[in-house]
Amino acid sequence: MAPEAGTPAKAAGAGVVLLTLAAGQFLMALDSSVMNVSIATVADDVGTTVTGIQGAITAYTLVMAMFMIPGGKVGALIGHKKAFLIGCVIYGCGSLITALAPNLPVLLLGWSFLEGIGAALILPAIVALVAGNFTAERRPGAYGLVAASGAVAIAVGPIIGGIATTYFSWRWVFAGEVAIVLAILVLARRTADAPVGERRRIDVVGAVLSALGLGVFVYGVLRSSEWGWFLPKPGTPAWLGISLVVWLMLLGLFLVWLFLRWEARLVERHREPLVDPALLRNRQLTGGLTMFFFQYLVQMGVFFVVPLYLSVALGLSALKTGARILPLSLTLLAAAILIPRFLPNVSPRRVVRLGILALLAGALALLAALDADAGAEIVTIPLLLIGLGMGALASQLGAVTVSAVPDKQSAEVGGIQNAVTNLGASIGTALAGSILIAALTTSFLTNIEQNQAVPDGVKSQATVQLESGVPFMSDAQLKSALDQADTSPDVASAAIDANTAARLDGLRAALAVLALTALLAMFFTQRIPSTPAKTAEPHG
Repeated sequence: MAPEAGTPAKAAGAGVVLLTLAAGQFLMALDSSVMNVSIATVADDVGTTVTGIQGAITAYTLVMAMFMIPGGKVGALIGHKKAFLIGCVIYGCGSLITALAPNLPVLLLGWSFLEGIGAALILPAIVALVAGNFTAERRPGAYGLVAASGAVAIAVGPIIGGIATTYFSWRWVFAGEVAIVLAILVLARRTADAPVGERRRIDVVGAVLSALGLGVFVYGVLRSSEWGWFLPKPGTPAWLGISLVVWLMLLGLFLVWLFLRWEARLVERHREPLVDPALLRNRQLTGGLTMFFFQYLVQMGVFFVVPLYLSVALGLSALKTGARILPLSLTLLAAAILIPRFLPNVSPRRVVRLGILALLAGALALLAALDADAGAEIVTIPLLLIGLGMGALASQLGAVTVSAVPDKQSAEVGGIQNAVTNLGASIGTALAGSILIAALTTSFLTNIEQNQAVPDGVKSQATVQLESGVPFMSDAQLKSALDQADTSPDVASAAIDANTAARLDGLRAALAVLALTALLAMFFTQRIPSTPAKTAEPHG
């Protein structure tokens, strides 16, 4: 028999509850990384282009971003456990459709839409169900393990996708997700529902405004590497000489402002808002959300840069690339689990600051180790440090945000929290990618300009053709392209040398920006409480 709503899990069942919720978090995060190594294979199999599959991945991110806040409110209307279970069913149907997809439209329906909707129901519900199943003292450990499972999924995603695609089929990844969903549905019987407030109708206007605002903003961010952050790249959309990315982000922010004004108006009229604007005046909550934003920005930037170095610069296979990233998972899990267990009364602010310092140290160590003669081994120590930092943050931030409000608002906070992490992840990936390509392009063209072996006519042609961005490619890929173009040996040699140097410059620039972002995050830690999280209202 399932425990009553709001009843903390007994010791015997706590492990099952935690496994259930961690499995849900793992599943949601897996889709963000598992197919990145198999995009070309998936494209060939469903009869589309690489751009089409990248569009599907982008659409999945957009759907999640748009519906995360309304998804958090659904739990308050129908019950958080029911929202979690319905989300799992929708997600499982999406995974099954994706596994059987014969073409891109069906893939978009299953992967991008249904899985995105499922994730928007599941992720906020997980936050509420942790609050409903664990006492305030045990929540940091529970949130830490749940958050760590998501980060581990991102780390092991490439190796899972690589194994499936190399030895079986990419479709087995999504079939496996269906099996995991079925297991979660069986295990979820031991999970108690979380307490909810008075059930009222959902704020439809607020849901539309929040969905449009977040969706438009994230779409602009995701298009930044293709269109340019401010100055438009040749042949890309622009208005008044400024990249459409800027206008989309401004429109998204304006819609979010309208959403907040609408919510404040509902509160003044004593009606139920989608999000209570008073939450955003909560110092502890906004401090935790800010740290979540910076954590995911740096985290996803690292997960973008490091695999590029391993797979493209060093030419490692998807399996070897995934294996080299695994050390990050070890320290991440260790920190997320052991800090709450052995240091239950430690200052959250101190742990968060040490976590940020570990992220900064890892980024700087990798930046210093990058060299033309460096091998794959240089990523081990930096990734151990970065994993330690991510685990330290994971062990505190979930409890910090949820303990800032009464338990009945935990799903509402979960929706906002996941929207913020989604924003951080999108900006982190886009920022790292655009900085890398910009530095790569500048360095490549500078090296070509300074090389006497390259004729002036070729230099001018290269400057014109490559000003919109130099692709990040291995020396072998460039050599093959130059051979097909029947380039002279001197020019080919100069281009390969320039590519080698520029590739490192691009990686260094991206890592430097991520390190700077980690340093910037340190200035916002003052809002994190210095004493362990306590629930804002008596439990249950």
